[in-house]
Amino acid sequence: MPQVRADLEALTRIPSVSLDAFDQAHVEASAEATAALLRAEGLDVEIVREGGRPAVIGHRDGPPGSRTVMLYAHHDVQPPGDDALWDSPPFEPTERDGRLYGRGAADDKAGIMAHVAALRAHGDDLPVGVTLFVEGEEEVGSDSLATILERHGEKLRADAIVLADSTNWAVGEPALTTTLRGMIRVVVTVRTLDHGIHSGMFGGAVPDAITALVRLLATMHDDAGDVAVEGLRSGVAADLDYPESRLREESGLLDGVSTIGSGSLLSRIWTRPSITTIGIDAPSVAESSNTLVPSASAKISMRLAPDEDDMEAYALLKAHLEAHAPWGAQVEVHLDDRGLGFAADAQGPVYDQARAAFADAWGVPPVDIGVGGSIPFVAAFAEQFPEAAILVTGVEDPDARAHGANESLHLGEFERVCVAEAVLLARLGALPR
Repeated sequence: MPQVRADLEALTRIPSVSLDAFDQAHVEASAEATAALLRAEGLDVEIVREGGRPAVIGHRDGPPGSRTVMLYAHHDVQPPGDDALWDSPPFEPTERDGRLYGRGAADDKAGIMAHVAALRAHGDDLPVGVTLFVEGEEEVGSDSLATILERHGEKLRADAIVLADSTNWAVGEPALTTTLRGMIRVVVTVRTLDHGIHSGMFGGAVPDAITALVRLLATMHDDAGDVAVEGLRSGVAADLDYPESRLREESGLLDGVSTIGSGSLLSRIWTRPSITTIGIDAPSVAESSNTLVPSASAKISMRLAPDEDDMEAYALLKAHLEAHAPWGAQVEVHLDDRGLGFAADAQGPVYDQARAAFADAWGVPPVDIGVGGSIPFVAAFAEQFPEAAILVTGVEDPDARAHGANESLHLGEFERVCVAEAVLLARLGALPR
């Protein structure tokens, strides 16, 4: 583990932010560093680019007739955001109270190193064939993944796929992620005027676009906070103990602010649709004038039940927004991004061995959880490899703060993740064909 951690820290120091506005030479450096780690474990490695960021594919055969396991992670990271919000530099991994802080320390360079640790644990005696696929653009939507799967799919074909990009239920409590919500992201633009006009001279008779946009956004929820777009599917989450006090602590919900929606808390965040306004384009407070604004836009993120068709959901949202245009305002809806959810039939020998491996590493059996966020590439793998058992695992815990300031990795949990994956490979190698 000391060398695994040292290699993780070296990876974390590479600011491999895959967004266009950042220096992509760092993403290239991250791919090269990842490839070097895999070559050192005896894998045949290539870096592939199919119109997007570099991905790393490595393979090593197992014993004759053994299963093949594909291990997934990604080496790109989110932007650090405001450095002032970090308690230590985002790309200088720093340990505090048993956690390693740094952008990508948890999401998902620890996933890469968990795979490498499992290889090192077995040394020259791998019990199964192993293929590693380390993507370089997960944080920007995996746009070239479909092409990679089309052109390199046979290299990735496996009996089991371990996708290390999720979370555990709590520190000391492992989990398999069996459902993921899908997603739709749209930009809605509201127009009421062909130019800005004096608010004192025309206000009261002429609607402004910002007020019309606010009224339109408000139609997407009922008074209880449930999504009011008709026709969307909803599911019921697993019956796990998740009190409101834990939700408040993990989310940072302010005192006096109530939760929204109905049904169990886990259903609300795992299996029911949600709608969030994540950005608005309009004059800023500092730069605004006494003007009726002619147009305003908002970006809307809608999460979907795991079994919801993303394009059908988009059609329902678009129809809702167009039908609820206030005061006859012109409404234009543009699809920005989409992704299918995922629901695993988490039964069979591979899942049995995965649960046993988690129990070996943690000393307690794992729970099956859902995740309210969306990981569209999981659905892409499920479609491409329908016969493979897909295990969505992770190195994070509820306090990892992935994507936020002070992202961190619980080092004790990370060691258990590494042990569990090494044990899983051994258990799969012992299964009869």
